[in-house]
Amino acid sequence: MTEYLLALKPAIGLYGQHDPSAVLFEDGTPVFGVEEERYTRDKHATETFPEHAIRACLEYRELELADLDRILLPYDPQLRGKIASHYLTDAIRAPGLGRKLSALEGTLVTQARSWFAPTRQIENRLASIGTPVPPIETIPHHRCHAASAFHPSGFDEGVVLTVDAKGEYDSTVVWYAAADRLQRVRTYDHPNSLGLFFAIVTEYLGYRMFNGEGKVMGLAPYGEDNPEIERVFRSLIDTGVDYDVTELTKRWGTGYGVSLLEDAFGRPRNATPGEFDQWEKDLAYTAQKLLEETVVDIAETAVERLNTANVTLAGGVALNCKLNKRVRESPLVDDVFVQPVAHDAGLALGAGWSQLSPAAVDRQTNVYLGPEYDTDEIRSTLETNKISYAEPDDLERYVAERLAAGDLVGWFQGRMEMGPRALGARSILADPRTTASRDRVNRFVKHREEWRPFAPSMLESAAEEYLIDGGPAPFMIDAYDVDPEKTDDLEAVLHPADDSTRPQTVREDQHPRYHRLISEFADITGVPVVLNTSFNDHAEPIVRTPAQALKDFYGMGLDVLVLEDLVVEKDTT
Repeated sequence: MTEYLLALKPAIGLYGQHDPSAVLFEDGTPVFGVEEERYTRDKHATETFPEHAIRACLEYRELELADLDRILLPYDPQLRGKIASHYLTDAIRAPGLGRKLSALEGTLVTQARSWFAPTRQIENRLASIGTPVPPIETIPHHRCHAASAFHPSGFDEGVVLTVDAKGEYDSTVVWYAAADRLQRVRTYDHPNSLGLFFAIVTEYLGYRMFNGEGKVMGLAPYGEDNPEIERVFRSLIDTGVDYDVTELTKRWGTGYGVSLLEDAFGRPRNATPGEFDQWEKDLAYTAQKLLEETVVDIAETAVERLNTANVTLAGGVALNCKLNKRVRESPLVDDVFVQPVAHDAGLALGAGWSQLSPAAVDRQTNVYLGPEYDTDEIRSTLETNKISYAEPDDLERYVAERLAAGDLVGWFQGRMEMGPRALGARSILADPRTTASRDRVNRFVKHREEWRPFAPSMLESAAEEYLIDGGPAPFMIDAYDVDPEKTDDLEAVLHPADDSTRPQTVREDQHPRYHRLISEFADITGVPVVLNTSFNDHAEPIVRTPAQALKDFYGMGLDVLVLEDLVVEKDTT
């Protein structure tokens, strides 16, 4: 009899604040998974229960909630008690008697709920979807991150690093993993949090926590060594395997830490997000450098102690592809796997996999777990809305010719990707060969800062030719240096400051149509690469439906929209 498990990551109450998601497991295999933001259209869907994602999972197999064997939650709220004193201290520090009393009351109520009724809020929300509610199992947050990293890695054994802002009580955990076990080796308790440290830097530079950290990473290569900035940072924090950032992070949120940086540097936070002077670029460079220094030291120490040279990573900090590059390039590390849905949305994957031994989980090669739309359904939508379309005999060749001619293409194919990266299912594509192509996408399509780089999709067979130490990299979660002899082919997808890139490699079995498109582009241009960025406008989630793709197509500077077998173009008459 088929076993169905539903793993869900809420973003309410005791279960975190951002990136809710749900994944349906069928006999241990994830068959459908999606983030709630793709339905609410609110990026990261903060403070949200993933009702739409849950319903989509059930609809995929035509199930009712009662048909599920279990519900899996990637948190164990009772573990919050391990740092109850921190929560109480934080409440006591609230300014003013009224706020202090309110904070203390809220803290005590939350602690009571976490101990005596840890799943009641979730049970009540699920009951609105269907009854009876199946049994609910809670699993520690960082254990789910760890399972999401190691179980699908294909490794027989390895070090696992889970690094984020906070689980129930932990912020960084080192694990030893093998085919039959996942063992916690070292725990860095909250508030000693690298995720919160980098979030404070992100807010100091004018962006938002949980949203702008990738922008700070992208800004860092424009900076340089600045001894004074580094001296101030090192006076506030210790780096390396025994790191301590609590001077900045001891109060939850970023306000306290940002104020401390303002005092320490004698400069206010940046009031113009996206615009930076050289000092601010140097600060981003230094923060990235210290983060890399710390995580690499943790990884190398664990590799030597545990006598295994494989490393896997998950947690929001593992979305930092420059950091992942440094770990991969360590002379002590043989191989690295980073969970592509590394942030909290990936907890649902880890919760499901944690029910199995690592040896029972297949190696992860794609993240195409979301909804799809067939050509007839799309055709009906276009005709209902009186939108003209064409159906080329050789779609991939036609689109490749348009890309080679400099056109910008919205590409909507197959099942939507899970995770923050578009990987050829909901993508915007362009010619990778010129900076003019990059600038046009930034200015007229993505409506974002012009200094921000783009990433390439390339045939996996070309990785060794274009990338230094290149190999399979199917998830755009790692950075590579580009062979200097090939940089002219990839001007639009290089980081302008250091000629690095964050590639997606593509095999035919991973996405046949996308592979054919890139192959046709290579046949025309000699370059087996396309510029690939996510199909969304600035500050919105990746598009999910054909209607959303059409909306963005007409609101962006795109020339061509490809919806499965159909092509829509703008009327230029």
